[in-house]
Amino acid sequence: NNLNYRHIFILNEKAVKELGWTPEQAIGKTIVKGSPGIIKAVVKDFHYSTLHQPIGPFVIFLAPGQVREMFVKISGKNIPATLQFLRTVWKERVPNRPFEYTFLDESYDALYKTEQRTAKVFAVFAGLAILLGCLGLFALTAYTTAQRTKEIGIRKVLGASVSNIVNMLSKDFLKLVLIAAFIAFPIAWWSMNKWLQDFAYRVNISWWIFLFAGLAAVLIALVAVSFQAIKAALSNPVKSLRTE
Repeated sequence: NNLNYRHIFILNEKAVKELGWTPEQAIGKTIVKGSPGIIKAVVKDFHYSTLHQPIGPFVIFLAPGQVREMFVKISGKNIPATLQFLRTVWKERVPNRPFEYTFLDESYDALYKTEQRTAKVFAVFAGLAILLGCLGLFALTAYTTAQRTKEIGIRKVLGASVSNIVNMLSKDFLKLVLIAAFIAFPIAWWSMNKWLQDFAYRVNISWWIFLFAGLAAVLIALVAVSFQAIKAALSNPVKSLRTE
């Protein structure tokens, strides 16, 4: 009790647990960081680093006359005026240190710059893949309808409707899309799980995501195929049979 406490400590729950205390037991305990200090408060665990890592022991210490940082909650309405006020107060309280500041949300964003860049790259390449896939389906549909001009003409003469012709031309391409989806889904699930393993805190991949992706792929394929299929179905069968 005769110690000259120079530090005041605030610990998170993880640090208290590592020391073998309960939050109630920790209050008033003495620990040493250069000089002895007393634990004044215990706070709940919170993320102070990237989510790649679990929450670890964390100690905040206050030393009279050794101010290095200030944490200030602001409204965000008039940031320039607020910063000017903080700069004035800082120069009065800590004249021997330059005034530097960062915003907490920007600091957290900086922790995930790699993930943000990766997401942008994936979005660009996914868009290119969809565009190339649509162009490929469009060209393949045009080639197929050109090869089956006589068949389409005969079917129309025998009474086939436009919807029958469109369904006939579309189903083969939809089969290819579904086969590609069934091949891609396990690979995508494995890749996403592998990536998520780098995070201490992660979400589970739901099955409905793949269902949504499959439906989107089918819809995109239908849009790409339908133009040529409808064009072929609406063509005059007499002209197609005459050319044959």
